[in-house]
Amino acid sequence: MKLYASPFACSFTVRLALAEAGLNVETRWVDLATKRAQDGTDLTTLNPKGQVPTLVLDDRAVLTEVGAILQYVGDQASGRQLVPPATSFERYRLQEWLSFVAGELHKILSVLLIIAPTVDPAGAESARRLARHLLPQRFGHVARALSTGSFLMGEYFTVADAYLFNMLIWARYVEFDLSPWPELGAYFDRVAARPAIAAVFAEEREARVAAQRR
Repeated sequence: MKLYASPFACSFTVRLALAEAGLNVETRWVDLATKRAQDGTDLTTLNPKGQVPTLVLDDRAVLTEVGAILQYVGDQASGRQLVPPATSFERYRLQEWLSFVAGELHKILSVLLIIAPTVDPAGAESARRLARHLLPQRFGHVARALSTGSFLMGEYFTVADAYLFNMLIWARYVEFDLSPWPELGAYFDRVAARPAIAAVFAEEREARVAAQRR
């Protein structure tokens, strides 16, 4: 498999899940400004949306979108409990969390990371205010869930936790104050301490530094 990714973009989520799954994958870093991978590939020839993550399977099938790729990865990792069994109620609960993180955290944090810096100053400030107004309720919901379990699905790590961890990193990057929810801080430390997560985190840092030097 080949994963087209960009350091600390939402493709980080997929790299975390792949590491936890123990699956072999070749990461090809993409410059999102040019849509070119380090090997010269034009990302839009694989994914017309020109976005990461883009996963190319061994049979050359292409899968995009974080939620879809996460469930595919989890299904390939038999015995790892990264996703509940298909058609079980818990699988639908996982889908609920994936949808929440995608729609209520990923999109809102994207306003602070991507949208606001690219619009006029007045519009940017308005976008930032709205995003920061919406986030406390969303993070409060997550914190309440984590008050009764170590992870989103209870006591075992799933692909939804990979997604949430990525979003907590984004929140820290844009200096959104998470201190009102100590559950989130404890959760972040718990996930960051997992060996597979720590290894990918270090790789992403190295890739970001390398990209900044180009």
